[in-house]
Amino acid sequence: QVQLVESGGGLVQPGGSLNLSCAASGFTFRTYAMSWYRQATEKERELVATISNGGRGTNYAESVKGRFTISRDNTKNTVYLQMNSLKPEDTAVYYCNVFPASAVWGQGTQVTVSS
Repeated sequence: QVQLVESGGGLVQPGGSLNLSCAASGFTFRTYAMSWYRQATEKERELVATISNGGRGTNYAESVKGRFTISRDNTKNTVYLQMNSLKPEDTAVYYCNVFPASAVWGQGTQVTVSS
């Protein structure tokens, strides 16, 4: 069965950094594009970043361009999101999923940017 396990979130001050990880299992990871999504309190889930199945192509939401980097290691079935120069508006629960998103979601990992 498909499983997605996000980790690496936490509390960080504005300007700080976090590296999120998503461990995937239950499907042929290397054949799927993967994305990070986030959902802030009382807001809709939004697409943050996407990476192609081989890791050669990436896309980012305009709000995170230049600050976030998505990457993947197909030998580890893991996708990462390196987040730098964090802002309070980045506060959200972060989720990974295949792209386009399937109905299967993990628990997410909370990122809180606050002073």
